[in-house]
Amino acid sequence: MSKIEFLETLQAIIVDRLQKPTDESYTARLASLGALKVAQKFGEESVELALASVAESDGRVTEEAADVIYHMLVLLSMRGIELAEIVDELERRHQRTESHR
Repeated sequence: MSKIEFLETLQAIIVDRLQKPTDESYTARLASLGALKVAQKFGEESVELALASVAESDGRVTEEAADVIYHMLVLLSMRGIELAEIVDELERRHQRTESHR
């Protein structure tokens, strides 16, 4: 499995935790707070990434980026949107850009 393919695995784990919540699961506890709270958490993590990118170490930026991606996957999963759909959209945008060159 490539490192990028792990994102699909992680999303599958997140979906499983949403469908079969347990008290031990951070994902399930977070989702139980509702989409608004999850979106707020995503926003907080995004701001932390932005600030870290200009003021902290590469290791800290990596940690914050991981938090952003995780919380994005939770939001997408709560909406029933698969990561592949996001990749499809990025590919469409790239093809449009390439066709205008």
